[in-house]
Amino acid sequence: MFSIAVVILPGLITYVVNNEVIDQLKTLHIGMKGAQTELLQKALNRTGAALVLDGIFGQMTYNALVIFQNNHGLKPDGIAGPLTWGALEPWLTGFTIIRVKSGDTFYRLAGRYGSQIRAIEAANPGVDFFNLQIGQTLIIPLSFSVVPGDIRFTSTVLSYCIAGLKARYPFISSGTAGLSVSGKDIPYLKMGKGQPEVFVNASHHANEWITSPLVMKFLENYASAVISGTNIGGHSAAELYSTSQMLLIPMVNPDGVDLVTGETAPGELLYKRAAALSANYPLIDFPAGWKANIRGVDLNLQYPAGWEQAREIKFSQGFTKPGPRDYVGSAVLTEPESEALFNFTKERNFSITISYHTQGEVIYWKFLDFEPENSRKIGEEMARLSGYSLELTPYISSFAGYKDWFIQDFNKPGYTIEAGIGTSPVPISQFDTIYAQNEPVMAYVLYVV
Repeated sequence: MFSIAVVILPGLITYVVNNEVIDQLKTLHIGMKGAQTELLQKALNRTGAALVLDGIFGQMTYNALVIFQNNHGLKPDGIAGPLTWGALEPWLTGFTIIRVKSGDTFYRLAGRYGSQIRAIEAANPGVDFFNLQIGQTLIIPLSFSVVPGDIRFTSTVLSYCIAGLKARYPFISSGTAGLSVSGKDIPYLKMGKGQPEVFVNASHHANEWITSPLVMKFLENYASAVISGTNIGGHSAAELYSTSQMLLIPMVNPDGVDLVTGETAPGELLYKRAAALSANYPLIDFPAGWKANIRGVDLNLQYPAGWEQAREIKFSQGFTKPGPRDYVGSAVLTEPESEALFNFTKERNFSITISYHTQGEVIYWKFLDFEPENSRKIGEEMARLSGYSLELTPYISSFAGYKDWFIQDFNKPGYTIEAGIGTSPVPISQFDTIYAQNEPVMAYVLYVV
């Protein structure tokens, strides 16, 4: 059964939701700015506020927070501290925990919390619908989607999403593939009963963080379609669930993502260290141009697939030391994040992999002369479904990527999908379009295996 624990450090709060660690939250007050203020605004909007999600703790955010505090028996001081964050928990994870009272039924509970009977059933497997017991603990999914597509998606937001999806859909499991440089989890999620395994990863590159909510939103919609008996991307969700497995690593590079999104504030040590490395490349915007992990190594240039060629190319372009992008490291797999993906892949038997990046609306499908069986045909259908072009990777970008290594070592289809258009970080305003383009792609890949 679900539980919540709180650890408080000076100015920081860490939540543990059913053993899922939520990254440290800051105590917020008027005048503050950043990704966590944006998360606070999102939670308040889910309670009924109508705030602009601008990440600025102004008077409107203060007023909405005071109203929330008054309505929930908290001191109305307009400060988001431990008790306030704790009270906001259901609007961050998308579920609440209740104890059954006399007269409660699934029907009445659904009406009271704006939920659906089938959603309550799915979140509480094994509970007798017709014989609820007074005092029995139930998980009640709330009325909104868990995965947001309109705020900066940090490692903290990801943690809440994982906790929420696992509560709503107990058939989703999760674990940790490894740790980042700073010690943050690199979580994975798994769903499905079939043997063929499809692996999707996102946010190798820090300023391509929009790919993390993209794959998480697909997982949420897929799980929802399974319990409702509907389709996802034109395919029966129940059939996909019974015939395949989907594994996700939605945020390969949590340290880098938190740097770019503003979760890591300018005064913090990791930010200062990254800024010092960025000074090696003054023409690259900081932190918006940061792709690397927090040590300044490009994680998608770390795999043993022509790493020496990648080094030669990138060094010739001037990327000879750690910095925001394109530094290959001192050797293959020196970084814990890329090593985690390498080991995670070696331990499993993936049939197809997709690595999500931005931008360009392009699908890359081949590595040098390696052409796994059916890889072109599958890629052509992915291109048709998304409206993206299917292309060969340009030579100067052809080495040491995850896709390259997977194709080379396993001789199975592997793809890099460059979602969105413009300059990375792609604005969150493109999220709905990117999702609509890629939902049928991920569903198709589950179907074709």
